[in-house]
Amino acid sequence: MQLIRGLHNLDRVRHAFQKGSVLTIGNFDGVHLGHQRILDQVAADAAVAGLPSIVMLFEPLPVEFFAPEKAPVRLMNLREKLDAFGNTHVDYVLVCRFDERFAQMSANAFVEELLVGRLNVKQLVVGDDFRFAKNREGSFQTLVDSGKKYGFVVEDMSTLLHQGERVSSTRIRQALAAHDLDLVQHLLNKPFYFKGRVIHGKQLGRQLGFRTLNLNPKRLQMPVEGVYTVYVSGLADEDWPGIANIGVRPTVDGLRPSIEVHLFNWTKDIYGCHVGVKLHQFIRSEMKFDSLDALKDQISKDVQQAKQILNLN
Repeated sequence: MQLIRGLHNLDRVRHAFQKGSVLTIGNFDGVHLGHQRILDQVAADAAVAGLPSIVMLFEPLPVEFFAPEKAPVRLMNLREKLDAFGNTHVDYVLVCRFDERFAQMSANAFVEELLVGRLNVKQLVVGDDFRFAKNREGSFQTLVDSGKKYGFVVEDMSTLLHQGERVSSTRIRQALAAHDLDLVQHLLNKPFYFKGRVIHGKQLGRQLGFRTLNLNPKRLQMPVEGVYTVYVSGLADEDWPGIANIGVRPTVDGLRPSIEVHLFNWTKDIYGCHVGVKLHQFIRSEMKFDSLDALKDQISKDVQQAKQILNLN
């Protein structure tokens, strides 16, 4: 998978699209089962046609640009999303900066200048509810009509269902809020995970007798909160067991997202490392305690419960 960051970088790979391309467009938040199905279809269609496959993304997401206060919390930041695309058979990921200029682009300009003029699209795979361009004037039918004019085919992907309900990023957020990690794993086809860099914290964990990794998740909000058993990747040949507190640390008046992970039987310093954290089982919601001693007592109980869950001595 090759990343193209910004429309201005399209020229350096333009030769790759001389014969055409197979494209899909979307947010792909979570890269869940429904997304995976679309990506598999795009890659398969591209292989049959002998053309490169492309995924087009927007940063920020359009809803974050127009109404940031109403934007849902992301399941993935951009880095995590790109990592997920790296595990697919897609050839290129084009990340377009969504700004005022892009927001004002007409449907005709979007098709003529970008899809046809720069990407030379021969096949487009999108959902039948896809909207685009200024004032959301562009629709699936707009693309079908444009395809007849410019010589590309538009394919819609039917909704993927799980237990009779649509697989969607919204449904995954709801399942995370309900701590239903089994359902989340079914919808994602993998455990829910996030990545972060290990940073220096306030050393509170050491004061409480439980050394922790403090992670910077590169986001303003997390789609989960509470205490979980976890497995951490990026440290050893196998994922390492631990317990994580995800929230804002209300006992010490925290405000921004905080992620603290206590690894069992781990002593090495790993500041600056990027690690992945897979949620395993929910233990409890984040709580505010009257004192640090009360917090310490609860952490001791959480650790014992986590060890039982993970079958550790």
